[in-house]
Amino acid sequence: MIEETIEETQEKDYFILYIALTAAVLIGVLLMVKSSENDKFAPIKAQLVEETKLMDIRVTRQDYE
Repeated sequence: MIEETIEETQEKDYFILYIALTAAVLIGVLLMVKSSENDKFAPIKAQLVEETKLMDIRVTRQDYE
């Protein structure tokens, strides 16, 4: 009976370890996916910033006179 309790305790410890490792792997995968998304859309973001700068035209009263 004592041996069974010891074995159950060790299995529980491994279970928590498996959960922690799975969580760490999933977090790593999510960070890699987010990083690749940022890299993929970087040229589009740069183009949008450039277009915003080009469209930032200030019209003053002197332009109409």
